[in-house]
Amino acid sequence: MNVEIKGIHVAVSERVQNYIDEKMPRLDYARDLIVDFLMNISREKSLFKLETTLNFRWGASKHVGVENFDLNKGIDDLFDKLEAVIEKEKSRIKDHHAAGGGFHKKQEPGAAEE
Repeated sequence: MNVEIKGIHVAVSERVQNYIDEKMPRLDYARDLIVDFLMNISREKSLFKLETTLNFRWGASKHVGVENFDLNKGIDDLFDKLEAVIEKEKSRIKDHHAAGGGFHKKQEPGAAEE
């Protein structure tokens, strides 16, 4: 999983980087499903905006964002949302494969089913 963390109008300090690194093990169960984890942290006055884009290995892309006045609380909220989004995407793919998603053989009109 490629992890990229950027600060927009805010410096990503070592303390913030360490806090995010402490939270990353919450996503370890999905490490083989996610190709890119792109996080942007921005600040407008005293409001922090945290936005993350997850690129999954099957081509799906999910965007998750939170806003909070406390950066650490915002990071916690973001990881809560990320876990929910990952679980939903994972179950959607699992349901798709269980339903036999993909290409099906076309039957000739009037042909009997086997």
